[in-house]
Amino acid sequence: MNKILNNNTLKTICMYSLLVFLMSCTNKEAYKEISSFEKLEIYFKETLLEAAVSLEDLNKANSIKEKKKCYLKARKAFKKCEPILAFVDSENYGYLNQPNILKVEEEDFTDIKINEPTGFQVIEEILFDEVVDTLALKKNVKKTQIRLTFLHKNQTLEFLKKHHILWILRDAINRIALTGITGFDSPVLENSLQESQTVYKSLNTIISIFEAEFSNKKLFETWKKEIDESINFLNQTKFNEFNRYVFIKEHTHKSLLLWNETVTDWKVEFPFKQAINYDVTSLFSNETFNINYFTDQKGNPIKDDKVALGKLLFEDTSLSKEKTISCATCHKKELYFTDGVAKSPGTTRNSPTLFYAALQKGFFHDKRTGSLEGQVIDVVNNPNEFHLSLNDLEKRVIEKKEYKEAFKKVYAKEIDNYLIRNAIASYIMSLTPFNSKFDLNMQGKEKTLTKKEINGFNLFMGKGKCATCHFAPLFNGLVPTQFKESEIELIGVPKTKDTINAEIDDDLGRYGVYSTKERKFFFKTPTVRNIEKTAPYMHNGVYTTLEEIVDFYNKGGATGLGFDLEYQTLPPDKLNLTVKEKEDLVLFLKTLTDRY
Repeated sequence: MNKILNNNTLKTICMYSLLVFLMSCTNKEAYKEISSFEKLEIYFKETLLEAAVSLEDLNKANSIKEKKKCYLKARKAFKKCEPILAFVDSENYGYLNQPNILKVEEEDFTDIKINEPTGFQVIEEILFDEVVDTLALKKNVKKTQIRLTFLHKNQTLEFLKKHHILWILRDAINRIALTGITGFDSPVLENSLQESQTVYKSLNTIISIFEAEFSNKKLFETWKKEIDESINFLNQTKFNEFNRYVFIKEHTHKSLLLWNETVTDWKVEFPFKQAINYDVTSLFSNETFNINYFTDQKGNPIKDDKVALGKLLFEDTSLSKEKTISCATCHKKELYFTDGVAKSPGTTRNSPTLFYAALQKGFFHDKRTGSLEGQVIDVVNNPNEFHLSLNDLEKRVIEKKEYKEAFKKVYAKEIDNYLIRNAIASYIMSLTPFNSKFDLNMQGKEKTLTKKEINGFNLFMGKGKCATCHFAPLFNGLVPTQFKESEIELIGVPKTKDTINAEIDDDLGRYGVYSTKERKFFFKTPTVRNIEKTAPYMHNGVYTTLEEIVDFYNKGGATGLGFDLEYQTLPPDKLNLTVKEKEDLVLFLKTLTDRY
């Protein structure tokens, strides 16, 4: 891998691969004899090869026009293999399809890695810029080509079983709905709808390869019909005009229903669970996510008695040193688990909502802890908050008779500080209602969304580019479809509302954790669910209305305010939203308010 392959080596690999493929396919009888999994590997290898060869042609092409044609051909081939590659090798898929943003990996103070991005998105931004940096283009094309060639030569699918094929299908369907149609990985060309069609065509190929697995032939034909209808729907309009609401509700969710029927038809049992539960037919439901994926707790972490105990602890002021504050002091239920002030007493930052807080990877605005239990430790130890040791916390709880009985009932163990944190975390884990107006319409329980609210959702997922950071269905920074990472971003939050003499806020965010200079002013992407009820906004509470938030992003964030921040992750271009579009976007955000 580290040794750069020369053109002759690549050609040899390509010719050999094509020979194998042609030998397998020209003899139809012989092709019929090989297994479905072998056919899938042939298809997979072919698409990787096509992408690698097209990139080689790109670097050979003389004109920018020809280079662009080669890029589009390579990208199309990459999208063909995306469903398979993203599942079998998510690391290499991420390498090839990463945003053109500096990659910083912070494990601890002695293991900080900073890598320049490469791959298709980087190539796209270079190649379709007004002035093409040909040296940078050649370098990134070569690196991407080498990685594809390596995968073509070494990646195998021999470990796949039937349940893996179903995983591949479902992940691809979800990926299209949650990132594919948003422009997430086609930031310049906004070629997302065409690429999503390519992915669906690839799913058609995969399902056809495994046709023999269907005992219900009508189900197989229904799959084919639904895929064709999804492709036709994706082919109707331009990027900014596409009705994402209808597509997800009428096509993504229908595909998920067919997927569940296929699990039964194929008689498949899954060895372990993923972030999204297997039997969901709506991505916007309180049954969508497997809460156990997001915690180390065993059993059911949101059993009623455990949640009730956690709520008591959460609201108990006697657990702070002066016995004057509790978790509920800064996270008031009536304020949707915020406190309504710019910066919470004893802290330097705004108090975020706890609704959906459990469904993320990383806590606090700077993502300094990795679990809800760790977040509790931080609050307990903080001299400006609870100001207790964990041992003192434990003693305070043991002092109360009602706690002794409750802990024995819930845990069948004596009280200790770990169980205290465990119970509080369980209460927070229970705060995922998914019963907003928008959710109920997505679930088919209501038909109450107005045209303006639906248009607002389509703007959020499309032209406004909101969903490229606030990913549906949680509308936070938890990245689909693996749900392994909560993103942090540099958007350039100002100190005050003054747009004439704007100054960047003093809070350095993530930089305060590891002192990595490339992480100055970075903050975790919060959920915008219940945003109507959780003002003021941003980590410093600078904005007090949704209109101000929309205006900030419409200007291009930091760049629009005149800040020159080298590592800004928010696209600097203005969104050019009209007055009507801004209004519709705000109306949509208000549909995310839960009813509880």
